[in-house]
Amino acid sequence: MIPIFDKDKAGFIAKVRKDGFLDNKEVYDIVYKIMQDIRKDKDKALMQYTGKFDKTDIAPEDMLVTKEEIKKAYKEIDKDLLKVIQQAVLNVATYSIKQKEKSFLWNKEEGVKIGQKVTPLRSVGIYIPGGTAPLISSVIMNAVPAYVAGVKEIVMCTPPPLEAARIVAANESHVTKIYRAGGAQAIFAMAFGTETIPKTDKITGPGNIYVAYAKKMAYGYCGIDMVAGPSEIMIIADETANPRFIAADMLSQAEHDKLSISSLLTTSKKLAKEVIKEITVQAKELERSDIINESIKNNAAIYIGQDITECIDVLNECAPEHAEIITENAEVYSDYITQAGAVFVGPYSPEPLGDYLAGPNHTLPTAGTARFFSPLGVYDFMKKSSVIQYDKEALKRAYKGISLFAQCEGLDAHANAVNIRFLEKKDE
Repeated sequence: MIPIFDKDKAGFIAKVRKDGFLDNKEVYDIVYKIMQDIRKDKDKALMQYTGKFDKTDIAPEDMLVTKEEIKKAYKEIDKDLLKVIQQAVLNVATYSIKQKEKSFLWNKEEGVKIGQKVTPLRSVGIYIPGGTAPLISSVIMNAVPAYVAGVKEIVMCTPPPLEAARIVAANESHVTKIYRAGGAQAIFAMAFGTETIPKTDKITGPGNIYVAYAKKMAYGYCGIDMVAGPSEIMIIADETANPRFIAADMLSQAEHDKLSISSLLTTSKKLAKEVIKEITVQAKELERSDIINESIKNNAAIYIGQDITECIDVLNECAPEHAEIITENAEVYSDYITQAGAVFVGPYSPEPLGDYLAGPNHTLPTAGTARFFSPLGVYDFMKKSSVIQYDKEALKRAYKGISLFAQCEGLDAHANAVNIRFLEKKDE
């Protein structure tokens, strides 16, 4: 039975917020050893861990997917699926182009130019999980913004064995190299480099808790997009909402993982009970019902609020990955949802629309980090440098103030670096 929290805000938030998902010493120790082994033994360690975790014996020379294998994948893939992949690539690229920022140089005053230089990263590593649910859509969501940003080398690591769809999606998304390598060991291979897999400047992409720990440990040696926790959906609905739609959307999130969190905030107890009934009925018909049932049993919750405004306040406090609003005047209310990775407005904007085809990125902040993180975008694959250019007369106007600042901070070498340009050299 899904618990219903009637005006119990604290109880609801405690149920749906999983802040401590990276507080696992046992996992930390395992991942730390993997990191040390990859740094020390490189390909040798990577092969050992691939055999241990992916149950695959593979030689270093066989990790890279060849051009011949890519051609073969195009022959094997379902043609309708290929069209959908190509449409998704186009939609994500079209949206991503609008996120691009330009460099600028401002002639602030006579002799003074200041500005900002925007440059794409040189190389990016993207990680794509395999297993029972190979995330083909995540290939597109991670690689296409990098390509639009202008990244020249896009390396993808993904566990073996590879099906045609993952290979084709990577090729369509302009991935330059595809490697058969999974788990924390693949993250560290891209972070530090091995004899076969190149070192990259930034790593993005989803994964299990071991991958999350690995990305956190790799940060500083390279950039990362974010440390992602269990997937979440939080739906706000009133009495006009269709309980079948809400149940289906909650179940779509629950099938990701046993740790996924599906929740509803509503003003209607009647709707809450109808949604619970629908979840029970629909779950029986779904292939991943074992995962779904455990996810719903352990992590689902419903909050009964006084009004929609209160429900929005609770949602903003939780800062979920996905927020849906299915109410009268949903578009008006959606303006007040400020703490969510993505906002889906109205009954015909279900969360899977964002997962696959709409265009905005589905790589989103989780576990309340939507308070300070943004969805993955072109901006994650670009860096900025400040540009400062003064001529002699402009610096002459400014140097005494600079010198005063430096002396106040006790940094006389800083003061000297400007003073020396204008003060006569003392006789020795």
